[in-house]
Amino acid sequence: PGPAMLADGEQEADFQRFLRRVDDIANLVQGLNSTDPAVKEKAFAETEKRLHDQETSEEEESKTTVNRTVINTQASDVANAEAVNADGFLAILEKDAKERAKRRKRNEHLANALKEKGNNSFRKGDYVTAIQRYTEGLEKLKDKQELYTNRAQAYLKMHEYEKAIGDCEWALKCNEKCIKAYFLMGKAHLALKHYSESRQCYEKILQTDPQKESLFQDCMNEVNLEEKRVKDEERAMKEVESGKLAALSIKELLQKLDRPDQNILYYTGGIRLLTGAVRDCTDQTLFRTNNGFSILKDNETVRRGFCAERKNTAEVDLSVSLLFLWQAVCAGNEENQRFLLTHPDVNAQLPKLLSSGVSEIEKETLALISLYSENENGRRLLVRHQDLTKWLQILMTFVNSTDARASSAMNILSDLTEEERFRIQCRVTLSTGVLPLFTQLLTSAKWVNQAALARCIGIMGNLCADVVIRTQMAECKECWQACLKLVDERFDVSTPKYHECLFAVLGLMMNLLLESNVIIQHFAVDVSGRCMSLLGDKDGRIVTRAIGVLSRILPASSSAVEEVVKGGVVKKMVKFLKAGGEMTSNYAIKTLSVCTRSSRQAQEDLVKSDKRFRVLLKLLDSENEMIVGNAAFCLGQCLVIPGAATSLLNSNVVMILLKHAGGDATRTSVQENAAIALGKLCVAEPRHIVQLRKLNGLAILNSSMKYVHS
Repeated sequence: PGPAMLADGEQEADFQRFLRRVDDIANLVQGLNSTDPAVKEKAFAETEKRLHDQETSEEEESKTTVNRTVINTQASDVANAEAVNADGFLAILEKDAKERAKRRKRNEHLANALKEKGNNSFRKGDYVTAIQRYTEGLEKLKDKQELYTNRAQAYLKMHEYEKAIGDCEWALKCNEKCIKAYFLMGKAHLALKHYSESRQCYEKILQTDPQKESLFQDCMNEVNLEEKRVKDEERAMKEVESGKLAALSIKELLQKLDRPDQNILYYTGGIRLLTGAVRDCTDQTLFRTNNGFSILKDNETVRRGFCAERKNTAEVDLSVSLLFLWQAVCAGNEENQRFLLTHPDVNAQLPKLLSSGVSEIEKETLALISLYSENENGRRLLVRHQDLTKWLQILMTFVNSTDARASSAMNILSDLTEEERFRIQCRVTLSTGVLPLFTQLLTSAKWVNQAALARCIGIMGNLCADVVIRTQMAECKECWQACLKLVDERFDVSTPKYHECLFAVLGLMMNLLLESNVIIQHFAVDVSGRCMSLLGDKDGRIVTRAIGVLSRILPASSSAVEEVVKGGVVKKMVKFLKAGGEMTSNYAIKTLSVCTRSSRQAQEDLVKSDKRFRVLLKLLDSENEMIVGNAAFCLGQCLVIPGAATSLLNSNVVMILLKHAGGDATRTSVQENAAIALGKLCVAEPRHIVQLRKLNGLAILNSSMKYVHS
């Protein structure tokens, strides 16, 4: 992703004006400091003119806002009559120039540091982070040519050729003689099969520096060879398709493909024809019964091209054609799916194809795997015949993709997480491979495919159903830090997709908080503080999950409770309880129960915020036992506040608590909390005992005392 400031024509014009302004000011300052009187006088006159034009412009702007009915013309005349203090102005201008130079020097230092960080990431093969660092550097210094060319090189590695070309164009605006920009732009055009444009870029290299003749010749030879290869392939394909092969049956096509004396283009064309011949389940069966799956085993040219580590363009085309063929013969055919997956070469190559770095191969490999993952039998075949220990990590990397591969990979992962054997295999590389990648994706949320990231976070949350995985994640300090960073950056990225990431990460934290450990205790204050800041979000889903996280994180830390109480959590929870749905109420009353259990201030705040306990009394009538139990607990905690029990004298609180204390709720905590609250109520305000006797409640209360432990 390039910087937003360089996105359109208007901003490009602004960039050009900025460069010209820098040059003009530099020339003026140089002229003012000249030893030549004529040069100095000319510079001074130009400076005065600029100042006058600026003052005139500012006066024109001010006329649109000044109250025209009150104008002191005399003061204006006096001001216009004053002469410009030339020496003073010169000093101001020089000071301004020095400040600008100082600021630019500081920004250049920061940009260089970010460039080095980007270079380190590039050397490690982490091109997403490299792009992020170069972009941050350009935010500091938008006319730094090296950052554009370095980012263009990273885009080339990511196969983002159009973006690479865009960055090279910006580099050339900064330095029209930048050979590296012409070289990289030529590479990008070549990858897009823009042969003419690629040659023009390489010709510019020679025009700029005639000593680069050797580089120029190498580049031109590469373009010529690639263009010839593509034309040869097209010619071969036409020959195949226009010849007798096009009219052959599946059996005859397979026999023709069994010939060992043909080049790779012949086999690619034949495989494509074979794919077109497979139209229904009968054709799929014919393919299998005529040994169609042995094409890799029996044909060394095809096998070598498919299994090559570093594939040339012809081998890429062959592999893509095979993947298309297998999709055609395996779609909805479980027997063919089994045949394919038990082939040793296919079995070994699938994870390699997924991480090949060639977008066409990765796209069709994902499409093939989707045929298996979208149904239960297919998933079982994958789990049984594939080593899936690294698949979580491999598929997760597609969050960096901006095309359909990201969505396909997340669909497959979502399907696979339903299989227990897959979850067990995920444990193997979780701490060493998956979590480092996952935390890196979270911290790069502004730059990656946010729709895919939101799904990825949700998938990791679902994997937390596995206790081993959840424990490892909950103990990962870097994972918690990355979650907090994503929450913090919501102000910088206010897109709907980023909001989905925020929603997902809150759900993940809720799942992780089913655990209890020292890491969670360490982050409790920070996590609860972030949740408090989210309570004003416009998205009700975000608010509900933020309250949910609060309800689970606060029991881990008394310091966190103290901080949120100071931040007004009680008043906020009461507000949500008045208007919220059942889930929000469940989390909010749990949060209040945690706070009132240990904080006198929280108890006082609840008595003050919930007049006559109207909200708590309403919650005690809920059908949800969890809500009832926590509401009774909160009420019991607050009755130690002077006057709290008295405020309930004219209510039906005794009858409600008595009903729950003697009821048959499946959660014994409901009876326990109701009995304790009823006991505290009568102790704090004995007049409630009268109502208790009228309801014959003493016997019920006595029988409920078995729930009271103190």
